[in-house]
Amino acid sequence: MNLPEIAQTLPHELLARWQTLLEYFEKQPSVIVAFSGGVDSALLCAAAYAALGDRMLALTIHSPVESAESIEVAKAFAAQVGFTHRVIEFNDLENPAFVANPPGRCYVCKKARFEALIELAKREEFTTLVEGTNADDVDDYRPGRKAVLELGIQSPLLDLGFSKNEIRSLLKAMGLPNWNRPSAPCFATRFPYGSPVTQKGLDQVISGEAFMRDLGFEAIRVRHHGDTVKLEVDPDQFEGYITHRQQILEFFTGLGFRYITADLAGYRRGSLNEVLK
Repeated sequence: MNLPEIAQTLPHELLARWQTLLEYFEKQPSVIVAFSGGVDSALLCAAAYAALGDRMLALTIHSPVESAESIEVAKAFAAQVGFTHRVIEFNDLENPAFVANPPGRCYVCKKARFEALIELAKREEFTTLVEGTNADDVDDYRPGRKAVLELGIQSPLLDLGFSKNEIRSLLKAMGLPNWNRPSAPCFATRFPYGSPVTQKGLDQVISGEAFMRDLGFEAIRVRHHGDTVKLEVDPDQFEGYITHRQQILEFFTGLGFRYITADLAGYRRGSLNEVLK
């Protein structure tokens, strides 16, 4: 994919923003991008590759708390754009501090993961490690940000003031895939703080969300509260609870839940953070 040529077709305002990102990467001797498969790090990968070519490397973490779909999306994006991409195995469940699921779980996670990536960067002589926090993310509870700052990881989208809408618009205008991919936080976010994150629980959550999507629910979160499951779907799809009531009951009972409940507030991002406010 010829990114410089594609960029010349951008509207003036978007081209100026793309050039701002390119200029950032052109100042770096070499870069590793922590690539989740999401839209933010996808734009970073595209810009870093356009600026640095083989002096950039994208790394994607494969862990029990990440979806298999995210890995495949990351691989497909890398293949289409043409940059070098590796998948790194990392088991968060081997970390007792992560499994305990404190309010600062994301800090524990990010610090351990980025320390591993920093070691890899040193071994392979890459000078800079970047991640995809954007300007809109500062409005949410993100304890992982502390680890990013402590370890000196760069966040160019945040530093340069890129909003989520701007990032999506750039990817779309350049004909890059995934521009409209919804947010896909790790499956540990389905467990209330203080409730241990276990492989069994993760399997229940992953199976439950796949089942609900197969029924036609678009935005879905399966929140794991021990023997109770709380389902979050878009309020516009609440009637689906009635239409598929028996199937939902049978499926989640079969997964091992005793109580199957629906959150009447509906799907919203970071609902389990509400107890912290």
